[in-house]
Amino acid sequence: MVAEAHDYRDECNALYALLAPLSDDAFSYRTLFKDWTINDVLGHLHMSDQAAVLTLDNENAYANYLTSVAKALASGVPLTTYTTQWLGGFTGHRLLQRWHELTGEVARRYAELDSSQRVAWVKARMSTRSCISARLMETWAHGQAVYDRLGRPRQEHDRIKSVAVLGVNTFGFSFANRNLEPPTEKPFVRLTAPSGAIWTWNAPEAQSCVEGSAVEFCQVVAQTRNVADTKLMVKGDAATRWMSIAQCFGGPPEEPPFPGARHLHTE
Repeated sequence: MVAEAHDYRDECNALYALLAPLSDDAFSYRTLFKDWTINDVLGHLHMSDQAAVLTLDNENAYANYLTSVAKALASGVPLTTYTTQWLGGFTGHRLLQRWHELTGEVARRYAELDSSQRVAWVKARMSTRSCISARLMETWAHGQAVYDRLGRPRQEHDRIKSVAVLGVNTFGFSFANRNLEPPTEKPFVRLTAPSGAIWTWNAPEAQSCVEGSAVEFCQVVAQTRNVADTKLMVKGDAATRWMSIAQCFGGPPEEPPFPGARHLHTE
């Protein structure tokens, strides 16, 4: 059983509840994430969720899907344009319903799997637990742009622990992905969960540390906020360098948003 699948389902349900009352026109609102519309965000999540099903059903078809996306991007087609074409014109509430129905299937199917089972995903195989955790992280991270645009603070839950774990586990990747040598000592990480629980990683006697809100830590590693826009306590060279480039998602290096660039929309 993969317990994280239930957390993924709950995060998707929360985003659905936010979007369901909107008019179709509201899905065209532009967010502060690369000027993507809410339709763009939802379409991207839907396409990635479809890939999460495809890798379970037919790994050859999944590989062909990756090749198709890579060829389109290499030819200069923007990801949002490719996604729009892939969606076949679905937008607004039609897209919302298709996405939400698929998230239920993804959650159900991954919950039934052995958590150690390996599946193909982008550049390497990973466990089903890691795969569904990545789906949770991406839904939570991209969802932030939607909450921000609608001016709605999100009610956070301890299910973001999967995002925090990905953030901690990608310490070395954040450096190596930029052809930088990772610091030899990992910073101590001490976070306060939404429930008030304390989560810790690495040795408390480490020379550097990151302490504070788990939500803000997740926002930094998922690049939905600049560390300067948080109240995280970051001490030591290794921690300071990490928080300036942290990236808990795969793909080429992405630059964190500039200070103040991502925020809750106010009228």
